Amino acid sequence: MAQEDVFKKLISHCKEYGYVFPSSEIYDGLGAVYDYGQNGVELKNNIKKYWWDSMTLLHENIVGIDSAVFMHPTIWKASGHVDAFNDPLIDNKDSKKRYRADVLIEDHLAKIDEKINKEIEKAAKRFGEAFDESQFRSTNVRVLEYQAKRDEIHSRFAKALNDSDFKALRQLIIDSEIACPISGTRNWTDIRQFNLMFSTEMGSTADGAMKVYLRPETAQGIFVNFLNVQKTGRMKIPFGIAQIGKAFRNEIVARQFIFRMREFEQMEMQFFVRPGDELDWFARWKDFRMKWHRNLGLGNAKYRFRDHDKLAHYANAATDIEFEMPFGFKEVEGIHSRTDFDLSQHEKYSGKKIQYFDAELNRSYTPYVIETSIGLDRMFLSILAGTYCEETLADGETRVLLKLPPVLAPVKLAVLPLVRKDGLPEKALEILHLLRFDFRCQYDEKDSIGKRYRRQDAIGTPYCITVDHDTLLDRCVTIRHRDTMLQERVPVNRLHDLITEKVNMRNLLCQLQ
Repeated sequence: MAQEDVFKKLISHCKEYGYVFPSSEIYDGLGAVYDYGQNGVELKNNIKKYWWDSMTLLHENIVGIDSAVFMHPTIWKASGHVDAFNDPLIDNKDSKKRYRADVLIEDHLAKIDEKINKEIEKAAKRFGEAFDESQFRSTNVRVLEYQAKRDEIHSRFAKALNDSDFKALRQLIIDSEIACPISGTRNWTDIRQFNLMFSTEMGSTADGAMKVYLRPETAQGIFVNFLNVQKTGRMKIPFGIAQIGKAFRNEIVARQFIFRMREFEQMEMQFFVRPGDELDWFARWKDFRMKWHRNLGLGNAKYRFRDHDKLAHYANAATDIEFEMPFGFKEVEGIHSRTDFDLSQHEKYSGKKIQYFDAELNRSYTPYVIETSIGLDRMFLSILAGTYCEETLADGETRVLLKLPPVLAPVKLAVLPLVRKDGLPEKALEILHLLRFDFRCQYDEKDSIGKRYRRQDAIGTPYCITVDHDTLLDRCVTIRHRDTMLQERVPVNRLHDLITEKVNMRNLLCQLQ
């Protein structure tokens, strides 16, 4: 099945099973804004807990805060967002559609990568175990042609970005024969910049109102609270401040479901270090963050690092962790060495001294910062994309399931009476009431047991407990495992310990140490 079709099915699945709904749908929706349904909010909360606990429980020198969405407007002047938070936009004159110029080129590069990978896959099937991928890459004529073309485009792309040369960027789009996906033509306008911040007014009267912004990132709330946290927590360098919160960007080109939205959630941690130690810490955090992602068991090959072609003016190192979405490898997390830019800027604009006295060195300095920043919505999408599965069973039936890591699954277990009579519903509810204080459970008695299993598979419920007539005699139930569909008979008094062993966040965190 084409990846585009898989993605359409995933979007449909999210709505049908209570994960994600179009926002304001009864009013025909609002572009690039989505609501999380009853299962989506549980999965989202579980992802947050995994991230939050991995930061604040596993690291004694990392604490959390929750800063306000509205902040003093000068903060965004100091951070550079007022003057430089822009995207390079280009319009197609025929379709009247607007695109980010850099994304058009990145998508074109991804298509070349896909062609190279297809050649490798065909060769691997042809040669079997004797296949040597590195040799094939270095000798196959077609692969070499694709690679040379890619390298040339990438080199021009990186130079144009670093030079902020929009004429060169537009020329690269034309030379690469990149067409509008809607009209199919290459009739492009010039590239221009567009600021992404939402603005509003704070105050009771028009004359006395102050222009403020909805924050485009959560990081600045951490930086302006650096001294508050450091002093009240008696924190010593190196230490980190973590935060989960909403951010807002007026994305003109919002697409790919919840991958790029106007209202989204970030999980960010700013780690403050001595100047000179930042690149060592940057490498350490790169390793830890990749381990955090791979710890979920979605497949190591699904993740890769991608170093930035253009560094932000404040950074001396930056890389992204990308996940293989149905529409290609895309960023889910960024790790950046931000130097001392942010704290220095806020010191300059506020007139307040923002420094740290290092007793070991007997001097004060402005700390350098390593940032780890995840788009929570993108993380959510990567988990769904990595676990959505369609299986053809021995009897020819197809089942759709989400192979969610049990610890993240919104529903941990479903309790199902075999039939709606003979005291089985009462016994099933009794078991449900025993477990519901520790696990999110569902009770379902409608339809055949097979249909109920399929419903829970589609939700991603890892365990189903079936109460049958024998349960009334031996106090044992049948527990069914989602991924294997294997069933085993277990005593009711063992259920709590058995499920705890599988869904406890502690187990996931222990694997990170």
